[in-house]
Amino acid sequence: MQGVQQAMGGENLFLRKATGLVRSWSVFDAFIYAFFSINLVTLGFYIISQMYFFEGGLIPAIIISGIIILAECVVYAGLIAVMPRAGGDYVWQSRILGGFVGFVLAVTGWWFILWLWTPLYADMLRHIFFVPLVGVFGQAELVNFFAWDPNGFMLVCIITVVFASIVIGLGMRTYSQFQKFCFWVGNAGLAVVCVFLLFGSNQAFQAGLNAQAVRFGSAAGDVYAATAAAGEAAGGVTPLWGGSLLAIFLVMPYLVFFNLWPNWGATLYGEVKGADDFKRNLYGMTSALIVTTVLAVIFYVLVDKTITWAWLAKANGAYWSYRWGLTTDAPPLNFWPYPALLAMFLVDQPILQFIILLAMSMWFFGWAATVFLSSTRVIFAAAFDRLLPEKMAEVDARTRTPIYAMLAMVIPGLIVSVLYVYNVFSFATFTLCSTLVIAVTFLGTTIAAIVLPYTKKDLYEASPIAKYKIAGIPMISIAGVIFAAFLIFLLVEWLLDPNALYGIGYSINENGYKNLNSLIFMGVMYVLAIAIYVGFKMYRKQQGVDIDNVYKEIPVE
Repeated sequence: MQGVQQAMGGENLFLRKATGLVRSWSVFDAFIYAFFSINLVTLGFYIISQMYFFEGGLIPAIIISGIIILAECVVYAGLIAVMPRAGGDYVWQSRILGGFVGFVLAVTGWWFILWLWTPLYADMLRHIFFVPLVGVFGQAELVNFFAWDPNGFMLVCIITVVFASIVIGLGMRTYSQFQKFCFWVGNAGLAVVCVFLLFGSNQAFQAGLNAQAVRFGSAAGDVYAATAAAGEAAGGVTPLWGGSLLAIFLVMPYLVFFNLWPNWGATLYGEVKGADDFKRNLYGMTSALIVTTVLAVIFYVLVDKTITWAWLAKANGAYWSYRWGLTTDAPPLNFWPYPALLAMFLVDQPILQFIILLAMSMWFFGWAATVFLSSTRVIFAAAFDRLLPEKMAEVDARTRTPIYAMLAMVIPGLIVSVLYVYNVFSFATFTLCSTLVIAVTFLGTTIAAIVLPYTKKDLYEASPIAKYKIAGIPMISIAGVIFAAFLIFLLVEWLLDPNALYGIGYSINENGYKNLNSLIFMGVMYVLAIAIYVGFKMYRKQQGVDIDNVYKEIPVE
């Protein structure tokens, strides 16, 4: 055993004899993963730019949703402490709610829907990496290729998949080192951007934008004023502050595309040392959520000081209304209004701009593996339970990576990218589906957390969380009720969409947008999961394996 440990990189690595995985991550590694999972620069900037037509204040929505999502952290930190196993949601749901529920919800939410995230990740990569870095050197043709040409978009999808696959394939230990590097460099880049915004002025920004936007292919002239006019016509009205409480809550079904994920690493905690320590788990997740929330507030306050939020909301409206086909007038700004790039227009030094924007791109590269990494552990866990082919539970002897589980993400992810990039079956309108289906999975896990102390009393009482109660009621159950109520609100808004704001459900407002293709897509995924579960359960029964008995046991380490 000692020789195996040394071959794996040291005696501090605990080789999981049954699964072949190793506990090579520290709690700090898990914190960085959670921090990148609710990624302000990628997910945050991207989805907030699409929220230009809401009447609720952005900052109140960020703060209130962040407070509510703290309950999610309690739920997941508690379940991890009770059962720190690779597979997370799948393991908890299947052992508490039953195999059918656990498999269908977790596989659909962590496997199938993540295929749709592949082009979404690539969309962010092209806008925060390729477009800015070629644009600052005046390569307008390349800007146009990456920003607007579907073939350029597809190329970035392929690059995204290849990069994520390499990083994951190198193993958890190597990835932890890489994400630390990206964490520090990316935050250094953000600090510099914030300094520019703090000491810059709106007059300097206007002058810099008008002078330098031409490098990116924008027409010469007053780009600032033209963008403001185009954005006003597109309905760019979202305030930074204010709005009624209802209007603020209506922002959240969009906003949670960004901040609902402090638990994204929950499926990996079978590979985190000290994962049965509830306080450490809770600290990692809540710290990531709180730090990101504070960063978001500070950043957008600084944006409002120098760029002005009102102008940025209009720039977002001009861009997205054209990209969504709501107008035929191309935006005066020939690229996505990436806030970090806009801040760099305060200085006319391409080399400096390039260095800072390259540092900012580490927010993407340190986060990119999340598109597949968490999902591979759910696939692995289901295969380990023999609900999927055994091949998917095999791990590489050197890196301890489930390679076949990763291929189950990579290949379909590329296929879905083609559908999304070239808008086959209106796939380009499915963005929020990627959040909805995962939220359903989270709801299943939250229900499991609520009933855990009552349906698995012996397991709960023997766990580290049994002592945490409020007025005699288990804290995990109280937090679960709070988070479940929030998730139900989100699901009602997405699916029924009474205010016709989200475009992925069947709006009960007769004037609303009914995205039937989106509903069909989600329905097909659930049917596929059910078919796989029933098929493999029958197949294993023929082999003499009763899957129901498998779910009566906690997975071995």
